[in-house]
Amino acid sequence: MKKFIVTVFVLCSIVFYSQEKQPKIGLVLSGGGAKGFAHIGILKEIDKAGLQIDYIGGTSMGAIVGGLYAIGYSGEQIEKIVLETDFISLLQDKLPRNSEPFFEKEFGEKTMITLPVKNGALGLPKAVSKGQSVLNLLSELLASVEGVTDFNKLPIPFFCIATDVENGGAILLENGSLALALRASSSFPTLLNPVVLEDKLLVDGGVANNFPVSIIKSKGMDIVIGVDVEGELSQKEKLNSVLDIMNQIVSYQMYSITGKEKKRLDVYIHPKIKGYNVVSFDKKIEILEKGIEEGKKFASVFEELALKQTIKKERKKLNFDEKKYLISDIDLIGSKNFTRAFVLGKVKIRKGDSLSRKEITKRIHLLSATKNYERVVYNLIKKEDNTYSLKFTVKESTENANLKLGVHYDFLYRSGVLVNYNKKNVLLENDLFSLDMILGDNLRFNLDYFVDNGFYISYGFKSRYNHFRANSKFNPIVSQFPTISSIDLRYTDITNQFFLQTTFNRRFAIGIGLEHKYLKATTETIASANSHDTTFDNSNYLNSFGYLKLDTYDKKYFPTKGYFADFNFKWFMVSSDYNEDFSSFAQTKGTLGFAATFSDKITFQMTNEAGFTLNKNNSEVFDFYVGGYNQNYINTFVSFYGYDFAELSDDSFIKSEFNLRYEIADKHYASFIANYGRLDGNVFRDIDLFKDIISGYALGYSYNTFIGPIEIKYSWSPDNNQKYWLFNLGFWF
Repeated sequence: MKKFIVTVFVLCSIVFYSQEKQPKIGLVLSGGGAKGFAHIGILKEIDKAGLQIDYIGGTSMGAIVGGLYAIGYSGEQIEKIVLETDFISLLQDKLPRNSEPFFEKEFGEKTMITLPVKNGALGLPKAVSKGQSVLNLLSELLASVEGVTDFNKLPIPFFCIATDVENGGAILLENGSLALALRASSSFPTLLNPVVLEDKLLVDGGVANNFPVSIIKSKGMDIVIGVDVEGELSQKEKLNSVLDIMNQIVSYQMYSITGKEKKRLDVYIHPKIKGYNVVSFDKKIEILEKGIEEGKKFASVFEELALKQTIKKERKKLNFDEKKYLISDIDLIGSKNFTRAFVLGKVKIRKGDSLSRKEITKRIHLLSATKNYERVVYNLIKKEDNTYSLKFTVKESTENANLKLGVHYDFLYRSGVLVNYNKKNVLLENDLFSLDMILGDNLRFNLDYFVDNGFYISYGFKSRYNHFRANSKFNPIVSQFPTISSIDLRYTDITNQFFLQTTFNRRFAIGIGLEHKYLKATTETIASANSHDTTFDNSNYLNSFGYLKLDTYDKKYFPTKGYFADFNFKWFMVSSDYNEDFSSFAQTKGTLGFAATFSDKITFQMTNEAGFTLNKNNSEVFDFYVGGYNQNYINTFVSFYGYDFAELSDDSFIKSEFNLRYEIADKHYASFIANYGRLDGNVFRDIDLFKDIISGYALGYSYNTFIGPIEIKYSWSPDNNQKYWLFNLGFWF
């Protein structure tokens, strides 16, 4: 009955306007987050009917959908965009790992909570993400109108609504950058950071006016079609949490304003999307279908309106921009604390490059991954010679320091809580200071200071204090005393390094440096005549080193594709020589691995390691110690399933590990691991590398949580008939 009354009313309006003039048709689309995908079904029916829209207004997701339609995309094209976009990753600013700086790949990815520190005070983040990925996508999609700053001059005149955070007032956006306007209108509080435009701090327009019918009426529209995807206030029985109650309170004004605005509509469309919410992005197909269903109910209304439009503008088909732009000039605006070389070194763009907008977006990912910027905007300005000037406008983050937290437990280091403080621009441009304090059963710290010079040579300083106490089958001692099955090993390492480094493509890192190392290893299990414990080493060492690293894994934990390599050489030059028998020696150690996935669920990961001592090392403390399962071993300790920690040792080793992993469900994995190796004074002495092979196996279950992997494994070796249960929780550090 209601639909019949609406239809009669609209048809009467059509008859009236047909006697006077061609009616101007306005379209207003409400906000509603993921529920806004239902707008697309209405647009598809409008397209089928051949109905011309003369003005569009919208809020939040309604602004985005309406803005895309206003510049020329059809309903079907917008549907294609929605179906091909991973909105959950987009809204989280989740960047591919290959975008991360090499420093972050090596020393980051080990915390679960990040809190900003400003003026010495700890704060809370403004939102889940900065929204840079949303802005990047909008910049790609709006390429055809990049130079248009008056929204009245778009193929269909357009406006959108944002909210001024200072006073809660509605802000009408109808000029400037369309991408930034849409980004501001859709800045859902707590989900996306607010946007600064013309000295105003703006958030989602739905807070002030989620259904701006009166504004589009004021534009001279005769008939206004409104599509409302709002929900409704909850009943008291459903208000069961602080968030539910706060959302209800915030919604009072929004629903009150919408109620008044709906009365001004000529055609009111309300898709049946009850049960979905603003973040139901995983239900986008269902929501699209709901919009299509509702749109079909109004097909006859749209057709009747279209028949009265005797004069229509030609609506050209808008194609997705896949053009490559030849860059002849690069301009940078807004960079204060980071040099031009740093910025251009990160985006990897030079004069003479020919890039599509998608490729430019990937380069912006590289800059965003530094976490130095609130916003990165670019413009392509065509020059007389048909080349383009690429203009970057950056807004640097005012939050240049933060505190990160992580947790971990394993059988060697036991419990640990990681508190990381990092700050940028401490002493020099482009620098980063990072301090890890690991509190728990074994106190540790890692200090890093790094100056990232982009194209040029970077340099830094590292300091590490590491110690642990383990009941271990420490081979040098156990092999000498057959009656002792294990010892209480206490191991302390303090290392300071200065290094020079250069990186290529965020994949390779090459470096050289000098190192001071203090090492102490003792046990109380075996007492000497003069002491209650036995000391294996208590010396200072001065070393030089070099390394080559490669990391293209798509994930640090449970990678599904990519390669990894870490080759290093260290020359132990001088020692304070506790044992009075030191002679200069060198060691080289390398790791090479790859991962590949089959059938989307099965991943095969292979890791090969080898180490070799050049010149005879008189002290056994720098032998290669094989055994255990930890992923954060230091110095010459090497993991090996089926053997206890440091159970085997020698001057050289070679090892291969094969990991077959099956993804049972999202983030749940079952794995079978086999590793094989060999130890000798020189494993390369003869051709027969398969002589005296040791082996070990493991079966495991892993769950990749927000605090890091939780893993339970059962390990054994046929060589010694030993069996071990292994467990770790959280990121390795």
